[in-house]
Amino acid sequence: MSNYDLIKQAILEKKQIIASYNGYYREMCPHAIGTKKGREQAIFYQFGGDSSSGPVSPGDKSNWRCIPVAGLDQVMIRDGEWHTADNHSTPSTCIDFIDVQVKF
Repeated sequence: MSNYDLIKQAILEKKQIIASYNGYYREMCPHAIGTKKGREQAIFYQFGGDSSSGPVSPGDKSNWRCIPVAGLDQVMIRDGEWHTADNHSTPSTCIDFIDVQVKF
């Protein structure tokens, strides 16, 4: 299964994704997937792991990540608590065409 299909499945089932991006291990909940100028991208809420700016603080409203699907490695779906922030409905410029988004 492709990374795109794994993320899409995780969105539909409200499951967590663990993956590596830019060399950092990340624990995330995907909220939407689609394309931006033809490139596959997804919006995640990162609740664990690391990023280029250091360790992630769970619950922080700034944990939103817009990530190109092609940049993700070792993508796996897992069960676990769904994480988001109350600013999840803020309009995003990450995706032009939304294929699937999480239902609240």
